[in-house]
Amino acid sequence: MRPLRRVAKILTVIGICALAALAFVLCGLWADHRQETTLLMPTGPYAVGRITYDWRDATQQELLAPRAGIHREIFGWIWYPASTQTGAKPADYFPRSWRNALDQQRGWFLTTFLWRDFSRVRAHSLDAPAIAPSQQSYPVVLMRAGAGAEIANYSSLAEDLASHGYIVVGFDAPYRSTMVVFPDGRSIVRTSQNNADLVSGEQQKQLGIRLVQAWSSDMRFALDELKELNASDPSNRLKGRLDLAKVGVFGHSLGGATALQFCHDDSQCKAGADVDGAPLGSVVDEGVKQPFLFLLSDHSREAKSETAPVLTDLHSIYDRLPADRRLWIGLRGAGHFGFTDLTVLLMDIAHVLKIVPMSNKRQIELSRNCLRSFFDVYLKGAPPSELGSLSGYQEIEYSH
Repeated sequence: MRPLRRVAKILTVIGICALAALAFVLCGLWADHRQETTLLMPTGPYAVGRITYDWRDATQQELLAPRAGIHREIFGWIWYPASTQTGAKPADYFPRSWRNALDQQRGWFLTTFLWRDFSRVRAHSLDAPAIAPSQQSYPVVLMRAGAGAEIANYSSLAEDLASHGYIVVGFDAPYRSTMVVFPDGRSIVRTSQNNADLVSGEQQKQLGIRLVQAWSSDMRFALDELKELNASDPSNRLKGRLDLAKVGVFGHSLGGATALQFCHDDSQCKAGADVDGAPLGSVVDEGVKQPFLFLLSDHSREAKSETAPVLTDLHSIYDRLPADRRLWIGLRGAGHFGFTDLTVLLMDIAHVLKIVPMSNKRQIELSRNCLRSFFDVYLKGAPPSELGSLSGYQEIEYSH
């Protein structure tokens, strides 16, 4: 009996230690969830404003809706150079209605222990100030998120571009964005049939192509809405202030694939950037004509069977571009999800555990420099030497 009692005592001690360790971890996660967190400061000379729009088109059906009869509608986010002569208040990272809906969707455990409290995340945008008067108009950059991610998760990239004199436009779409919350209180989640993470192989590829086509169509719709704002903005804020002859496009992951396909399809795109996205659709075989940046994370640790087909497709587009209209940048030690605001949404666990060598903060800093320099050259006419200076960063693998 004594050996059994000894074993029982040992197991009890182990159980108590395990519970104590779990409690310690949960307390740490809860404290991290509660801490105040600030996005990286924009590096440009302008203050940044942000406004949102509910754009509807009653003449078009939403083809990815779960039933017929639903019209197209997207939620637009616009970051822009702002006047400093304003009493505008700071804009919430996510509006309260969005925070409540996202918390409810994720559930209590994920919201409390794994994600930051969005009400304590501080961005650098002001809520709907006047646009900066120093220029008559500013180049426009369309931005697309990865897969179904909400576009606000890329605020660090958007705010930095806006601070350097760009009007940055992103959008979320119902049934394919993870969550969209409209001003009238409607909260619409992504449907399972539009979630590429739930399928694999050829089925995933075909769904990806369908999603890219839908997102590309949304970009065209957003541009149409921007043209209307440029002609007759009811608030008079953006009237005549968008230089729609200088439109750039970039996206992350599936958003990068969307940027490629949109620029292939639409000559309104004057320059584009694919941020770690595997290309899909006719652009793979036919390429693009516009200047293009391919900004990639570090895939050296991944199986060649996974990366080789993607790199082949990327090079099929890149290699057909003239040397003065293409740029290939790899970020040593960068992770696929580090292009987003993960520094504020989650603890930088992957870097802490050395799963990826580069911190999310550093990855965003480098990504902002690359995107800004690229668009400065091809939308603002900056000297090409600005791109060459990027090769001076030790983490950057650079080639024309």
